[in-house]
Amino acid sequence: MEFKIFFSNFASDFNINKLFNTVTIVRKTYGILVFLMLVCFGCQWQLKPNGDDDAVNVSIARYDRIESLYLTTGDYSALQQMNTYFPMQTRTLIEDVLHIGKVDDPETNSRFLRFFRDSTLQRMLIDVQQEFADLDDVNDELTSAFENLLDEMPALQIPHIYAQIGSFDQSIVVADGSLGISLDKYLGADYPFYKQNYSDDQRRMMDRSMIVPDCLGFYLLSLYPMPRELMNTQAGRDQHMSKIQWVVNTVMRRDIFQSDLITAVGQYMKDKRHSFDDMLRSSGKVIFQ
Repeated sequence: MEFKIFFSNFASDFNINKLFNTVTIVRKTYGILVFLMLVCFGCQWQLKPNGDDDAVNVSIARYDRIESLYLTTGDYSALQQMNTYFPMQTRTLIEDVLHIGKVDDPETNSRFLRFFRDSTLQRMLIDVQQEFADLDDVNDELTSAFENLLDEMPALQIPHIYAQIGSFDQSIVVADGSLGISLDKYLGADYPFYKQNYSDDQRRMMDRSMIVPDCLGFYLLSLYPMPRELMNTQAGRDQHMSKIQWVVNTVMRRDIFQSDLITAVGQYMKDKRHSFDDMLRSSGKVIFQ
């Protein structure tokens, strides 16, 4: 059975109710664009530099580029590349994130295109490609953070990380050893759609600077899920999340998350000298007494 966990910081009630006629592009251009997209995302698969098997080099696979090409042009060859090179990611996006049908249903491709013909989503597709034309800074930050995390947790497996475009719903998706980043959720606090639909506190977290903290936090949460007995109370949920957030702060070398509970975790780790794994598996009663 395929293992899937879906995380969303800010679920959107956004309703698709507008139609947008996609721009017609000369078919000859399609092949050129597809080739360029494949070159761009194909080079992203390398996780380790040649000649250094111990080095960590995390690079985000640009699934979002070939997805955007299909959704803005309707080019069937782009869809074929999505299914060939990213079959699991395409199935997860269509079936579990967007909920528009089964990926092998002949009608799903048409529904997929119609879904994104909304003018707001078409504008967002353009904005995502402009804002995230380059992800080198995010790759560098991911590499550094995972290096630090592996120093403390050497048995940890680094997930395959890719970028995708959703519809303002999921922010991070963890599924079967892969981690997907929905770039549409990180366009910045002042993005017009965010200002109309999210609170100030929510929008502060919907920024490029939060991509890596969210990747780390939600990936760790998939490995150390919240115990059932803690789910019933807000205090229990806060305690478990504070342990995850302390790890994120520590490996990123900055205080992204701040609270009294996180401070308590730091004091516990300073005094008791436990491993990260021990702390994440430990009872909150031991830490927050």
